[in-house]
Amino acid sequence: MRVTGNYPDRARFGPFEVDLHTRELWKFGVRVKLAGQPFEILAMLLNRPGELVPREELRNRLWPSDTFVDFNHGLNAAVNKLREALGDSADEPRYIETLPRRGYRFIARVEWLGAKPTIAAVERTSDAVSSRGESGSSLPRAPMLGGAMETSKAELSPQRPSLRYLIGAGAALTLFLAGALILRTASGYGASLSTRSLVEHTRPLVSLPDTATPAFSLDGNSVAFFHERSEAAGSGIYVTAVGSDQARQLTSSDNDCCPAWSPDSRWIAFSRQHDHEYSIYLVPADGGNEQKDIAEKASATHLAAFTLPPASLSERKLDTANVIPRRGEIAWSPDGKSIAFAGPSGLYLLALENSAVHRITTPPPVVEDWGPSFSPDGKSVMFVRNRQIGVPDEIWIVPVTGGEGVRLLSERGRIASPPQWSFDGRSVIFSSNRTGHPGLWRALLDAPDTAVQISEAGSPAWDPAVSRRGYRLAYERLLRSLSIWQMEISESGEKRPYLAVSSTSDTDQGPGPQFSPDGKKLAYMSDRSGTMEIWVSNRDGRNPFQVSAVGGAGTPRWSPDGQAIVFDATTPSGSKIVTMSLHGGAPQILTQDSFHSVCPSWSRDGRWVYFASSRSGDWQVWKVPASGGAPLQITQHGGHAAFESLDGKYIYYAKTPWAEPEIWRVPVDGGEETPLPLVRPGTWASWQVVERGILFVGPSLGHQAVLNFYDLSKGRTTTIAVLDRVPFWLGATPDGHTVAFDQPGREQDQAMLVENFR
Repeated sequence: MRVTGNYPDRARFGPFEVDLHTRELWKFGVRVKLAGQPFEILAMLLNRPGELVPREELRNRLWPSDTFVDFNHGLNAAVNKLREALGDSADEPRYIETLPRRGYRFIARVEWLGAKPTIAAVERTSDAVSSRGESGSSLPRAPMLGGAMETSKAELSPQRPSLRYLIGAGAALTLFLAGALILRTASGYGASLSTRSLVEHTRPLVSLPDTATPAFSLDGNSVAFFHERSEAAGSGIYVTAVGSDQARQLTSSDNDCCPAWSPDSRWIAFSRQHDHEYSIYLVPADGGNEQKDIAEKASATHLAAFTLPPASLSERKLDTANVIPRRGEIAWSPDGKSIAFAGPSGLYLLALENSAVHRITTPPPVVEDWGPSFSPDGKSVMFVRNRQIGVPDEIWIVPVTGGEGVRLLSERGRIASPPQWSFDGRSVIFSSNRTGHPGLWRALLDAPDTAVQISEAGSPAWDPAVSRRGYRLAYERLLRSLSIWQMEISESGEKRPYLAVSSTSDTDQGPGPQFSPDGKKLAYMSDRSGTMEIWVSNRDGRNPFQVSAVGGAGTPRWSPDGQAIVFDATTPSGSKIVTMSLHGGAPQILTQDSFHSVCPSWSRDGRWVYFASSRSGDWQVWKVPASGGAPLQITQHGGHAAFESLDGKYIYYAKTPWAEPEIWRVPVDGGEETPLPLVRPGTWASWQVVERGILFVGPSLGHQAVLNFYDLSKGRTTTIAVLDRVPFWLGATPDGHTVAFDQPGREQDQAMLVENFR
């Protein structure tokens, strides 16, 4: 039975959160349908993490003594429904382990929110974990932080006798870090205080899936957004009150986007695409018939005078002298008199009083201005100036009357959505993929070079919206699972990608696939055990087993002899470089200091481990003896994510950790740092050194994902294949005949709400 004095009512495990009082379950903030007996089973298991809950005890709880039912069939069916809701498997459990003919055990780490468990409760759980060998289970388990770690059945096979020692190795590292490790993303190395405070106050805007492009009413109490649904006429613009789980549908087209509120909150403007052209529409915020071409209403002299015309009046298209919107993003001025949009040659203002169109920016040739956003006082418009690939995007500010603009900042990554002013007009919030994934950043207008990330690292975020009152922020994020795909690219290969490892992660973190030196094994990151850890499998993904048990690990790299793996693990005192032998022994932490140390790799002779660190003030490549010792700086002018060439002569590295970095090299024994011409991967991780050169994936001019090979002897780049998307990671066998890369599985957009955003 549950002891309410020991535990609170709300618990978190993996991507799930459960409230035992309201009997609700969420995954990444999205409500999951689970009720009745399956929920009762989950509650009983959560109350006793790591313990066997006997089948007889479940029977007494779920079925009264006077109930006549096929108990075995009913219990099995209820457990199957619970596993289906959790995405769990009986053969390879992440959460619920079956002890044949005895009962079930919850094996993932459980975090109780609110009051902490009593000492007795902690001891009870610890005793349960330590006594698992006596509980009747045939599978040994490795202790994790506050819970249990799943171990594959493959670990018990005769071919893997040394893997038993990995259990002790994982436990040793867990004890060393003493519960301090936190979940990390490969593209972000620890959140700042501002990031953590933002994440703490973040929740889904509504429980609806596939919600995007949120926009606040002036008072911040209502939000308009686009919602996509599969049924006919289900997609369109919706409105909800903040704090409500109910939403009202205003439009019914899946080609609608980018809502913008009128200052009096009576109207919502939005754009609709038809035959590759955009038009601007208006709809009452409280529902009603859509009205197209809002400036066409000749009787309207002010926004407040707008009234719905009789139904017999046909919609009339705005005569804008052929100035057709080129994009869907729009902004409504604070005085309610105009709407800004991007046209074919700059930004334009559409006057609501007389339908006049006035251009306010004049970009240079082959340059696009888009994403307008009015300042709180209505005197300026902020926008994005987009040039070509390889040239940074820029954020500009121009007077609303037009004229000479001012460049606010030049962004090292691509800007994914219109920038937004803070409520006080002193800073800008924008989305950039400077770390490889789109994330929200904030920069002061008087210090634009000091931008800090405010969204959770590794969780793609864009389309920020800031309320002018109420201290609220809304944005769109992407939930997607990642899988590992492989492709044979030798001359005899078909160059057709095939799935190797499905769903390594339920977030946008990982997987960082890396082939062993002999090409027979694959190391990668996965959170299937509840936290991000290092896993190893056969080359084709079969027989996976968990290597680390640290509560957050990333960027695995093989030793030259294939007998050890080095990875990084993030702690509050800095990211650590850790090596782990696959033949047993305690893990070794190579960087004991408090500086961030990430992206490790081995030298070809196995004597050194390279890594990236900002300990000198900016990101540089360093190395440390594989047996431990003082780090030595390698690069002087910027460096990240290094690999040594297979002949041991050069160190190749990404110039920066930002998007589309250059690849440089420096002699192993020191010397001039020089760039490789035209080698620009999409991220610092989407390239690999192979026998004759460098494989890398980057965007082409058509924004496709192109796999290229740079021949070091010829100094020439050739295109190998075209992928569906630019992956974050790329791994390759040493001979360069096979590549492994990440691609998203199922995807879901979700509008998020942040309270107390200042």
